[in-house]
Amino acid sequence: MTQSAPSSSAPAQAALSSSSGFAYRVDQFEQLIEDVLAEAKRLGASDAGAEVSEGCGLSVSTRMGQLENVERNRDKSLGISVYLGQRRGNASTSDFSLKALQDTVRAAFDIARFTAEDPVAGLPDAQDLSLDAGQRPDLDLFHPWAIDAQAAAAIALRCEDAAFATDKRIANSEGAAVSAQQSHFFMGNSRGFRGGYASSRHSISVAPIAGRGAQMQRDAWYSSMRDAQDLASPEAIGRYAAERALSRLKARKVGTAEVSVLFESTVAAGLLGALVQAVSGGALYRRASFLLDSLGQSVLASHIDISEDPHQVKGKGSSPFDDEGVATRARSVVEAGVLQGYFLSTYSARKLGMRTTGHAGGSHNLLMSSRLTAPGDDLRTMLRRLGTGLFVTELMGQGVNSVTGDYSRGASGYWVENGELAFPVHEVTIAGNLKTMFQDIIGIGTDRYTMGGKTLGSVLISRMKLAGS
Repeated sequence: MTQSAPSSSAPAQAALSSSSGFAYRVDQFEQLIEDVLAEAKRLGASDAGAEVSEGCGLSVSTRMGQLENVERNRDKSLGISVYLGQRRGNASTSDFSLKALQDTVRAAFDIARFTAEDPVAGLPDAQDLSLDAGQRPDLDLFHPWAIDAQAAAAIALRCEDAAFATDKRIANSEGAAVSAQQSHFFMGNSRGFRGGYASSRHSISVAPIAGRGAQMQRDAWYSSMRDAQDLASPEAIGRYAAERALSRLKARKVGTAEVSVLFESTVAAGLLGALVQAVSGGALYRRASFLLDSLGQSVLASHIDISEDPHQVKGKGSSPFDDEGVATRARSVVEAGVLQGYFLSTYSARKLGMRTTGHAGGSHNLLMSSRLTAPGDDLRTMLRRLGTGLFVTELMGQGVNSVTGDYSRGASGYWVENGELAFPVHEVTIAGNLKTMFQDIIGIGTDRYTMGGKTLGSVLISRMKLAGS
């Protein structure tokens, strides 16, 4: 394998360099991909795909008004998959020297030689790949934050100070943190795909503690955005986190019963995540899902829709192509409660006798909504609709069985009577089965929150089992 000089006709995006915090330019990454693919071909590979990436960032935390931790991270990696017919080998390295790259390609090649054939192994079909770079949308995902440790610490301190200033009962804290992260990658394969992009993710968070001794209650809040200018102010984050912690003081248990449950929007995203997992290719072809053979079937209440938009500008789940280079497309996932499509990679699609949906790496910017939602259905309205029951603001444990759909989670939140918050609740368990829970959704609020790439408002379920005192 020989390494040639970077092309003088590299695109404008090749301007990414150390001035943006990166050690490698796009054209250098592109050349590395060309080199390892050429080496794989020289060794006799029938197909090959490779990806090279670099990430860097700064994380700073404070606690009780003092700087606690400063961490800088920088990492890089190159991975290659080599195919000998339908035998596949994978290898990776963080060493970009010529010999290390040669050894990595050879390692992948040797693994493929001694791996059993897999009838569905292989690169995506050319017709599914995003081959025309000119047709890919600019999603505005890269906004580097030129902040140093001192400035980041100052922001974290402002956030924590705002929490302490909210009420004298906020006397302790688990700390505040500021993170500025960015990365870029380039990938290519022997079927003509070439592509990559840079992205960023920045955040401010704080976790204040209210009360003292056995009566202490903790809560937290954060803001996370692609562009630091879009972050909530540190003071607003601190005050809101403190108010959440204060509202949990004097929490108590409630009796065991079957009740209506309202999931705050921040935790309701977990319900949507459980649905996505259940209708994703890996779970389906392994027959490890409670929603097997559900395509075209009712999986949610008939007033629920789920849409997906991979091309949302600045979206946390946006991408012009998936982790295999397959083009992503906007679509309807659930329409009037009926499942319109699975989440499939090339491999899982072939296992199921279907076609990839462009979801190697996961879902992209999901929005769950209800046809019954009115413009004024904010959280206060959703509490009135709940009437008497449990408003859940935090879930604990991993009690979700993806095979059976059985759901059992530790929970805390508030007991609601006549549509008003009555008192905080802790140390209870809510249980049900996701198949039934999905059908028992009777409302989704307008109080939308985006958790990762999932957006939805508070979710009201008509009945669940509540295990308390």
